Amino acid sequence: GYFYESYNHGRFSAAGIPDVFVQDNESKSAKGVLRGLHFQIPPYAQGKLVRVIKGAVLDVAVDLRKDSRDYGKWVSVILSEENKLMCWIPPRFAHGFLCLEDDTIFSYKCTQVYHKDSERSILWNDPDLGIDWQVSSPLLSAKDMEAPFFKNFITPF
Repeated sequence: GYFYESYNHGRFSAAGIPDVFVQDNESKSAKGVLRGLHFQIPPYAQGKLVRVIKGAVLDVAVDLRKDSRDYGKWVSVILSEENKLMCWIPPRFAHGFLCLEDDTIFSYKCTQVYHKDSERSILWNDPDLGIDWQVSSPLLSAKDMEAPFFKNFITPF
């Protein structure tokens, strides 16, 4: 067995992560499933504290802040049940992940509730972003297959 402290108000606040989360979400996916790139627009923009409970993912965040020197740039990290890493995805970033193992359980704490009319996405394999997903044909939802290109995106951030 093990014991794992997944949240500590004082430590996370000291690191600049908000101390109010209003919704927790969890998904279970097969190996090869890719979800993203998702975000919500104001006033429902969400920050997400993400982690893997079981399995592993390649987790990706894309900067959507128009005044940022990193606008349109992405970062990735492997999150797994073994390494117990977490990733803070601030509001104004798009987020996606690729499941690297079957039965992967992905968990995230959100700073804002899900609001369908505020939900947006960007195409996972957009050539202008050039994200290295390390896979060429992931399993995608219809919504993610039809997401718009980054060049057609007008950021509200």
